[in-house]
Parts: sequence; C-alpha cells; structure tokens
Amino acid sequence: MNKQVLYLKNNNKQYILKSSTLLIIAFATVFFPRIMNSVGAPAPINFAHFAIVPFACGVAIFQTKTKNRNQISISQALMSTLVVLLGVMTASALLNSAGAINIILGFFLLAEPFMFLLGIICIPMTQASFRRFRKWIVGFSCFHIFLALTQKLLLDLGIMHVTTMKIPEDNVQGVFYLSGSGHVVGSSVSLSFGLYYLVSNRKSPLWIRGLVFFAAFLQLLFADAKQVLLVSLISWLLLILLNVKDIRKTIQYIVIATITAFILVWCIQNLELFRAFNTWIRPEIYGPDGEATLVKTASMRLIVLYFKSPLNWILGLGPGHTVGRLGGWMLPGYANLLNPLGATIHPVSQQVWDAVEASWIGSASSMFSPFFGWAGIWGNIGFLGLATYLSLASIVWRRLCQDNLSKFLMLNVLVHGFIFSQMEEPGYMLFVAALIGLQWQERRINKLSENSVG
Repeated sequence: MNKQVLYLKNNNKQYILKSSTLLIIAFATVFFPRIMNSVGAPAPINFAHFAIVPFACGVAIFQTKTKNRNQISISQALMSTLVVLLGVMTASALLNSAGAINIILGFFLLAEPFMFLLGIICIPMTQASFRRFRKWIVGFSCFHIFLALTQKLLLDLGIMHVTTMKIPEDNVQGVFYLSGSGHVVGSSVSLSFGLYYLVSNRKSPLWIRGLVFFAAFLQLLFADAKQVLLVSLISWLLLILLNVKDIRKTIQYIVIATITAFILVWCIQNLELFRAFNTWIRPEIYGPDGEATLVKTASMRLIVLYFKSPLNWILGLGPGHTVGRLGGWMLPGYANLLNPLGATIHPVSQQVWDAVEASWIGSASSMFSPFFGWAGIWGNIGFLGLATYLSLASIVWRRLCQDNLSKFLMLNVLVHGFIFSQMEEPGYMLFVAALIGLQWQERRINKLSENSVG
C-alpha cells in the first residue's frame, strides 16, 4: 500500500495529504492560472506553480517508500542531471551578470516538467491511487476541451467579444484563455489528451473514445492551430522511422500516413475549415533568401553578434537574456513584479522582436517565429546547457517512453522546440509529463499484477 503522506497539524488535529494528491494540486496551479487571471485573479497567480510544483515533487521524492531498483535508478539519473542543469544555468548567469531571479525562473521553466515527471514515477502507486490520479487528469482535460468549444460557440453567436486578440480563432483557448499563443497551447494539450484517451482508456466504449478525440480535433480546427497538426504529422513520421525494425508494422504505418496525407491535401483544397493551411504552401518564402527563412533564423544571427569570448558558445548569454520564454515574454510582461527582484534583460531580445515586426511574415504565424525553444536554450545557456537538456530528454526517452504513445508525445515536444516556445510553456509541458508518467505507472502496475498472478 502506498503510504506516502504529508501531515498537516491544525488545532491538535492531523490532516493527511497523499503525495499523489499534492501532485494533482500542483498540476492545477499550472493548468488553470491563465483562466483564473482572465476572470480577475491577480497576475502573481501565474508564478505560484514555481513554488508549489517543486514542493509537491520534493515531498513525493523524499517521502517515497519504494524499493523498486528501476524507480530508484531513474529518479537518481533525473535528479543528478537536474543538478547539472542548475550548475550550468548558474555558471552562465555569473559569466553574463544575470540576476538571481533569472537563474531561478530560467531553471524552473526548463526543469519543472522533469521534476513533475520525477514526482510521479517515484511514487509506488497502487491501482486505486493510479485510477484516482488519472481521473483528475481526464477531468481537467475534458473541462478544457468543453471550455474551448464553448468559446467557439460564443464567438460565433457574437456573445463573446475579446479585443486583445486580432484574429477571432485565437480566442479558442480553453483554460489557457487570454494568453498570446493560448490557441496553440490549448490545441496541443487537447490533441495529446485525445490520443491518450483513445489509445489508453480501453475500458471505455470505442465510440466514446472516438468522440473525445473528435472533440479535441475540432478544437484544433476551430482554433486554427495549424502548427499543432503539422507537428503531430512530423512526429508520426519520425515514430514510423524509429519503428523500422518491425517491417510489417512499418509498412502499415506508412500506408496509413500516406492515406492521411492525401486526405489532408484534399481537405486543404476543398474544405473551408482547412483553407488556412494554404498560408504555408508558398515555396518562394522557404529558400535561403526567403522571408520565412530570414525571420526564423534572425535570433541565431543576432545572438552570435553579442558573443564576446569562446565561453559564450559554451554557456550562452545568460538565462533570460535571449529568445526563450523568460527573455521574450516574461521579463518584459512582468517587469513591475520582476525588476524589483533584480531581473536583468539583454538588448538582443528586443532586437529579435524588432526583426519580427519588420517582416511582413513575422506576425503571420508563430510557425515562422525566431522565438523557438532550441534557439532559446542555446542562446541562454549555450551548447553545454543544450547538451544537458538533451541528456534529460534522453533519460525520459530511454527509461520512461517504452510505448509508442509516450514516444509520440515526447517527439511532439522535441519538434515543437523548432517552431515556438512551447518547450517552456508549463501548462503544456507538465501535461505531457503527466501523460508519460501515467503510461509508465500503468505498465509498472500491470507488470506487478502479472508477477503476483504468476
């Protein structure tokens, strides 16, 4: 039995919180702050998870009773690599005179998903606690999809009017409401959940699972989140190539992928709902001197101009100083909160924004944005930081992603890293971590059941 608990004393009474409950609470602080902020909650609510998630994960880690060598080994590998990442972040900050708050926020933006995943996998979940954890994740996800579809309906009826978004479709964001790329983040979460529910929840009738996936896909179309579908197709093709050892399955996947591609092309050419995809079908913008290429690579070309020594190649320009989520959005957007804490900024961030605004295609789609995950990691903490992050991803891939769904979700994250800043979007990243953790825990529990029966 899982007896991991946190005891809270109040008026001589004891209240017990299980580690899994703390993790659910922590997840809620990541998943819902945007929608809470949009209805009047103060802006600092967006930062609450930076304290609550590490606390919940720390309780799970340090109070775990597991004796499973595999769990212990994976946990130790993740923890040691996270320590290295913090060391690299600190060294980069010292080299570039970045503020302490830059280190803290920069570290958590990259490390929080791995910390949350570590918290999930270190718990020796029982069948009951696993079902309870999954029930909450499913409930949160269904609410998110329902809210997004409701937003679409209200927009069509003219009941909901939002002036902060130039494009009506961008307001279909679910719980990520009133955030700049909320329609993309929201669609990514919904499509990931739709696939998870379709593949993993086998006890539900197929028509219900299909309906949930269809609702998630509708949200993607209504939100005009083209890049989410593109990322999914690329990840699917990569997964096919990785499964090439099984020739029969590979052929099956290739046939399905080919049919899907033909259907998508037909939909783009014939259905109004898919017409927005034609924005990308312009070969002239992708050449070496094409506008899309020049804007996409602007961040890397500008960052290099500020390298003063070979150490900058190794450690970058400092956490929050280039085109990651921290330097691109958080430091400017929350200056009144972060500047008094000693936050530092770098001129290259604004120069990249200037390059975006100067291009006719820069604001057309985040697909062409120079503010993307891999550029942000490299620019902030250099090749050493990039190698450390890839080490974390490698541990998750090799030790935890042991089924095609988990691998597909992980590939989605890595591909998103070439497009926008989604690798540092806590709501999306912790959601993917939760699904991968649930898949891993389910395999562990099933294996224990088989061994006990045997």
